[in-house]
Amino acid sequence: MRMTDQTLELDCDKPTPTFSQRLAAGLAPLASLFRVFRNRIEINALHDLNDTQLRDIGLTRADLTSAFLASTFFEDPSEHLTRSARNRWRLSLFRSYQE
Repeated sequence: MRMTDQTLELDCDKPTPTFSQRLAAGLAPLASLFRVFRNRIEINALHDLNDTQLRDIGLTRADLTSAFLASTFFEDPSEHLTRSARNRWRLSLFRSYQE
């Protein structure tokens, strides 16, 4: 036999995931859903703060309302609040440099 006629089959497939890996992959969407609902509850608790306390963390009442309106039921509204607070902080920095 020639060397070019011989083929070598290598088993290069991905290894089969273990039970714990499959379980973790199966529970990941459930954990994500739990995190979304927990964040929604925490954002609802922010409604109990007064305007000064909200301003201290970089938010307004309008941000809280728009976070719920901008996100669907299964989306995390905390991402919207984080963006709002960061944008307000950047804007305040920009204004402080102009003065």
